Amino acid sequence: MNRQHPNRIGYEIMKFSEAWLREWVNPAVTTTELADQLSMAGLEVDSVTPVAGEFAGVLVGEVLTREPHPNADKLSLCTVNVGAAEPLQIVCGAANVAAGLKVPVAVIGAVLPGDFKIKRAKLRGVESQGMICSAAELGLATASDGILPLAADAPVGADFRAYLALDDQAIDVDLTPDRGDCLGIAGIAREVGVINRTPVTPPAMEPVPAVNEERFPVSLEAPEGCPRYLCRVIRNIDPAAHTPLWLRERLRRSDLRPISPVVDVTNYVMLELGQPMHGFDLAELEGGIHVRMAEEGEPLVLLDGQEITLRSDTLVIADRVKPVAIAGIMGGEHSGVTGESRDILLESAFFSPTIITGKARSYGLHTDSSHRFERGVDPQLQRRAIERATQLLLAITGGEPGPVVEAAVEAHIEPRPEILLRRDRVARVLGLEIDDATIADILTRLEMRVAPVAGGWKVVAPSCRFDISIEEDLIEEVGRIYGYTRIPTRRSAAATVMRAEPEVTFNLQRAKQLLVDRDYQEAITYSFISQEMHDLIDFGHDPVVLANPISSDMSIMRTTLWAGLLQTAMYNQSRQQARVRIFESGLRFIKQDYEIKQELMIAGLLSGDAEPEGWGVPARAVDFFDVKADLEALFALTGCPGEFRFQAATHGALHPGQSAEILRDGAVVGWIGKLHPELERKLDLTSGVYLFEIGVNGLLEGRLPAFRPLSKYPSIRRDIALVVDQAVDFDAIRQTIRESVPEILREILLFDVYTGEKVDSGRKSLALGLILQESSHTLTDEKVESVMARVIAALADRYNAQLRD
Repeated sequence: MNRQHPNRIGYEIMKFSEAWLREWVNPAVTTTELADQLSMAGLEVDSVTPVAGEFAGVLVGEVLTREPHPNADKLSLCTVNVGAAEPLQIVCGAANVAAGLKVPVAVIGAVLPGDFKIKRAKLRGVESQGMICSAAELGLATASDGILPLAADAPVGADFRAYLALDDQAIDVDLTPDRGDCLGIAGIAREVGVINRTPVTPPAMEPVPAVNEERFPVSLEAPEGCPRYLCRVIRNIDPAAHTPLWLRERLRRSDLRPISPVVDVTNYVMLELGQPMHGFDLAELEGGIHVRMAEEGEPLVLLDGQEITLRSDTLVIADRVKPVAIAGIMGGEHSGVTGESRDILLESAFFSPTIITGKARSYGLHTDSSHRFERGVDPQLQRRAIERATQLLLAITGGEPGPVVEAAVEAHIEPRPEILLRRDRVARVLGLEIDDATIADILTRLEMRVAPVAGGWKVVAPSCRFDISIEEDLIEEVGRIYGYTRIPTRRSAAATVMRAEPEVTFNLQRAKQLLVDRDYQEAITYSFISQEMHDLIDFGHDPVVLANPISSDMSIMRTTLWAGLLQTAMYNQSRQQARVRIFESGLRFIKQDYEIKQELMIAGLLSGDAEPEGWGVPARAVDFFDVKADLEALFALTGCPGEFRFQAATHGALHPGQSAEILRDGAVVGWIGKLHPELERKLDLTSGVYLFEIGVNGLLEGRLPAFRPLSKYPSIRRDIALVVDQAVDFDAIRQTIRESVPEILREILLFDVYTGEKVDSGRKSLALGLILQESSHTLTDEKVESVMARVIAALADRYNAQLRD
């Protein structure tokens, strides 16, 4: 259970050294061909990068003497043997330089990364014939505390680049979640060997015999989460030992930072075999290992110093009195191996993916260990891994290993299923015939047990392949190893029937294009928002809270699209983009009676000037009626815009005097209005912001346009000025007029609204134009006067309307 990713130089899914891979399997292909093969086999290669900067002229040297510089307190005068006839005199400023140390030396004429050339120089009056290099100066690290010490057996005079095999590439593979078996060199090597029909030769991993009988007891109290746990006591390791350079280099090339021998070895085995491991300080453990579920509220300080409160659904590794690690995720600080530890307990376990998945994220963690256990680790790998770690650790730190202690409940380790693979099914799915020998060979080289039966094979996948459980999985394996490029492309032929699209259905794509035509830009925002944003703009709806949010500001599902649009407006205005016209279509999520209601919505936001800045149009800020006009154009797409009404109403996020419900046949389908001034202040939005949101379901029913014969008789216009109460809106007046004279009324125009002199307080004057027309004859003055009298009477009766003098 290694440390969290901040200890990584840069977290990638699986990054490894090509030279390391070729020690396991070495096909006769170039680096580019190897990367292409992996990608075509479903292991997408993101990048191939050099493992070191470009440099030349750097040799392995040995410091013979070190003396103080005669003219500088912080400099040393060294003689260095680089295999030449005479030792070199080099001035060095590193504090860790010492006689007898093997070091990389850039001799005269060398070129270091950044095109830095080494020349003869005088430092404080003393000639220096080269430079003793640090890891950072060679492009092997981002920072260094001193020069780079080499192994005692490093050959003096050898080319440093060749000595560390720095003409190497780091391959970064982006794995799909089902391929946890390739989160180790062993898994990648198996794939390369199968693709190229090349044998895989892993390093020798012989069991390490115990030199004492010391055992640490293990109790599996939650076998459904941890059905196998192995550990081993190793006493009297050398705490002053250093991880060898070759191992540190392999970690570095996989973007892991070396820390100490025990941690480095467990990380190395994880990268090599895919099995996460952990080392405990034996002196800090009391009374044995207990793999159990945590008690609600138990505290634990993790290796990164973070103190967490455990939940009862979390599997932990504990001793007799306390938890010492979150199983499969991270160890505790108190029991971790330090520079003073002499006795350790190595752990190698199998944790069920179902018990690990989501736990790390729920505690705000993500580690290499949790990444692997969530995807599935081979349940038969643990003994091999602990023997390999013991082998490496003893070679570095020495020590006295005890026997491997194993606790297992096999009933909770799911066996791999026997799958019937039918010959004709392979041909039908892949679209080509592959001979039996090739199919059997591919599956066998993938380490599957293959037994021929009538019509096909019975196949059992290896324990590392959690992703293979049905026949189609086997066909996929055959197809990808055989080669997708070898599968012919065929056009399917079938009788098809064109499906008629209802002409009256609202077309969302057309609506979006209309808004674009009206100078909007489409935005796509996250469906997740913060609780704070929700409480500000839509506290009336009960949100869906995520159990494992990506981050604290994305912890609930949005109940309105305004959340994302407002955040987009804030982002733009903070970058001096005051004019914002955006819209979005997408789902909102509302919890109702223990169910999640998903509604498709279309929403928009406007702020800033109504028109782009220019000399031909006077500057004017966008207002309520600009938004209303855009919505009316949207409603016209339904073919029945008259069914929609705007009714003044109050919404918690909108300005009390500039907000309205959008109604269709009396049902609320959306909202329109100006953002509440208090919200503008809290969100730091500087100009007036207007919003709308409509449920797409409320727009779906439409009406086809229908032709109506044009009247050949002239129309007549009559203008009236009505004085009504301020509370009476024009929409109500228009509806009353239509009800009064439906047979000859063609259009109603509102061309003036007046309040002020000669109009009583609390009243307003509306100037209306009525267009009247008959379809069968010319209107007479008597008919028009009768109609107008009927209209005025209806308005006076319903709204106390009076004709203005």
